[in-house]
Amino acid sequence: MFDFSLPLDKTSSPLGEKKASLQKQLVTRLQQAILYGDLPAGTLLIPTRLLAKELNISRNTVVNAYEHLLAQGYVVTDSTGTRVAPRLAVNTSPTQQHVTTSYPLPTRFVQTLSARQKLSANMMLSPGMPALSQFPLAKWRRSLERACQSLHIPQLGFNHPLGEECLRQALAQHLYLARGVVCRPEQIIITEGAKQALELCVMLFTQPGDHVWVEDPGYRAAATIFQGGNLTTHPLPVDQEGLNIPEGTWQHLSPSLIYTTPAHQYPSGAVLSISRRLSLIHHARQHGSWIIEDDYDGEFRHQGEPIASMQGITKDAPIIYIGSFSKTLFPTLRLGFIVLPATVIEQAESVLHEIFRSSNRLQQVALADFIDSGEFARHLARMRRLYRQRQTALRRALNTYFSDYNILGGKSGMHLTLRLPSNSDDISIAAAANQQRLGVRAYSQYFQDPQQKQSGLVIGYGNTETSSIADAVERLVNIIQQFLSPT
Repeated sequence: MFDFSLPLDKTSSPLGEKKASLQKQLVTRLQQAILYGDLPAGTLLIPTRLLAKELNISRNTVVNAYEHLLAQGYVVTDSTGTRVAPRLAVNTSPTQQHVTTSYPLPTRFVQTLSARQKLSANMMLSPGMPALSQFPLAKWRRSLERACQSLHIPQLGFNHPLGEECLRQALAQHLYLARGVVCRPEQIIITEGAKQALELCVMLFTQPGDHVWVEDPGYRAAATIFQGGNLTTHPLPVDQEGLNIPEGTWQHLSPSLIYTTPAHQYPSGAVLSISRRLSLIHHARQHGSWIIEDDYDGEFRHQGEPIASMQGITKDAPIIYIGSFSKTLFPTLRLGFIVLPATVIEQAESVLHEIFRSSNRLQQVALADFIDSGEFARHLARMRRLYRQRQTALRRALNTYFSDYNILGGKSGMHLTLRLPSNSDDISIAAAANQQRLGVRAYSQYFQDPQQKQSGLVIGYGNTETSSIADAVERLVNIIQQFLSPT
């Protein structure tokens, strides 16, 4: 039986923490009593005046607590007073054991979950993490300050659904000069990173059940997003020239989307050759397919000038160009973009205004200032020099123990991939390295086709000091040798 007279906690916290009010305590106590069956449906509650006297609290506190329960539907009132509402679902008592109900995710996510590797951003040799200590934070703060100074009351409402005009203009100019992307500011949509851009591609360019081609090995998050959109993904092999479409594939399996990272394939590091780029565009036009060009690490070319984007090769190419600032600036900025073909934006703009809402207005304005002031281009130039130096140090350290043949990539980006013997357990090696704060990743987990899996380690150098790379590699090699040594 529920005891209404049990006193409430009126003591003050010795450490000054904020405690629940008497009204909140009373509401919580009565809610739990009703849900756990201590106050069954139809039970008449004690009158407010009597309960206030019993608990030695203000009657207004009890009245307000009852009114709160009434508003939530826990109780009802009639001529006799306040009663527990009928037909409430009653849980078991908190003193009884609960049976945990399992709610499994759809099977399309099982492979993704099994391959997920939890890593800290602060680990050495972690791929995909930029040199955060080298980011010009003071200059970024100045851009934020200027953005704040330009902010007025009317701008506190919703911003343009597709992004701030100043950022779209700055990006259009930067992408043309740095990446050869040909577009008007109106074709650019500002997103919360590359993943949201991919989700938008699924929404705009596919129907459930459509086919999508993805690179294998490749960016697993992209495949997960496609699978989450009820699309059928087909992994296609990658070689030293990038995505390699087998003979006859176009005739037997025409896709709605083709996802590729031509400037720097992740994780193999291959660059899609010009002949394959032109062939891909040609066949996509013939079959009514759309190419998603994810310009992963396109800004960080280490041999010669950055390779221009596919989007600008030919006029009106069926290419959706996407990118983000997670690698070029810092991950928590959470800003990316998508460049849609002019014909698509003309048809889809009204729909986009309904289904899409850009955010982070202040950071968008600050980023536009950062780009227009030239700080972004100067930062990229510094990072190219730094990453080239760090990659040289990593390759030199790896070559001490492994032949150059076993090291993939190096022309762009912030990582190298080390191939290991086919029978080696790269997942266990990566897990052991993780225990020693070495955030390398297992190469085999980037493959979707089990028959194509290869063993290796994806090793980053972006956020690792040059002077620390040799020691980190030595520690990593000791771990590898422990797993490769005969037992």
